Amino acid sequence: MSSPKRPLLICAGLTAMVAALSGSQLAGAAERSAPPAPAAAPQQQARESVIKDVVLAVHGGAGSLPRGSLTPEQEKAYRDGLTRAVQAGYALVKDGKPVLDAVEKAVNVLEDDPNFNAGKGAVFNTDAEHELDAAIMNGKDLRSGAVAGVHNTKNPISLARAVMEKSPHVLMAGRGADQFALRNGFAYTTQDYFWTQKRWDQLLAAKGRAGARSPAHTEVGGTVGAVAVDRSRDVATATSTGGLTNKQVGRIGDSPIVGAGTYANNRTVAISCTGTGEVFIRGTAAHDISALIEYARRPVEKAAAEVITKKITALGATGAAIALTPRGDLATPHSTKGVINAYVTRDGKIVTRIYDDETPAT
Repeated sequence: MSSPKRPLLICAGLTAMVAALSGSQLAGAAERSAPPAPAAAPQQQARESVIKDVVLAVHGGAGSLPRGSLTPEQEKAYRDGLTRAVQAGYALVKDGKPVLDAVEKAVNVLEDDPNFNAGKGAVFNTDAEHELDAAIMNGKDLRSGAVAGVHNTKNPISLARAVMEKSPHVLMAGRGADQFALRNGFAYTTQDYFWTQKRWDQLLAAKGRAGARSPAHTEVGGTVGAVAVDRSRDVATATSTGGLTNKQVGRIGDSPIVGAGTYANNRTVAISCTGTGEVFIRGTAAHDISALIEYARRPVEKAAAEVITKKITALGATGAAIALTPRGDLATPHSTKGVINAYVTRDGKIVTRIYDDETPAT
């Protein structure tokens, strides 16, 4: 296939043992958190606790992003993208719209942002094509919809919602999903829309092609997801991805698999995962977090960390998740050095976290 040539803390006060942190406003309401100062307390006390009163959170992939690895312009682009997504979803919740609308809209924003591996910035498979996966789930009634391996839909998360609402099915894939999209009024999007120079360079590097550009940083801008809760304590989740660079044609990861990479239940939690999809499928990661909350009565931060940092790693993989309860408690566990994420609290405060030191180990 020829290719065109165009070419992530909340703290009201600090003890004397921790240096004061500074924040900078981004896109009006956004704040970035500064790295924590070294603490003299035991390691377990330095672990991140659950974040309270969260309305909506998004992630942009698990991975290592050390401070200093981005130019100021790149950092601003990532923070601005996360901020736009959170603002878009929060505005809908604040206006009393269905929580499904909020997570869909937040993910739409990230799908349209070429910095992330979903929609416009999706990676290439081994045949230099884009195959897109997405899932959405309503915690109130466990309705869900998903698509896998779609080629010609600009916003796969919206197509996943259409599968949920306009068909008797949960998951549709490949040509059938593409045809379903056309029958239901989705515009046909040609493959060149998804093309970006960064992803093309990553494909050539994965194939060991001579002349391939070396990425300035690695594992940046991955799978995207959103979780949200409304005033009625209804929760929902949405996840969208382009998968893995140089993946086998037809490969499907955990993102569109309900209970693996995506899950929402009003009794427990809304979860969106990111990482090595095959292992998240084998470990039924998202549902396992919910089950630990429901049956073992674990708090969300302990349940999520148990699965993400212990079970999944024991199976040989790394990754992360964002998990939000109907009470507004957010956990962001990760076995990678960091996870790109952002969240907004009930008072409208937005925090973006993209560097490793902004999302401490859980």
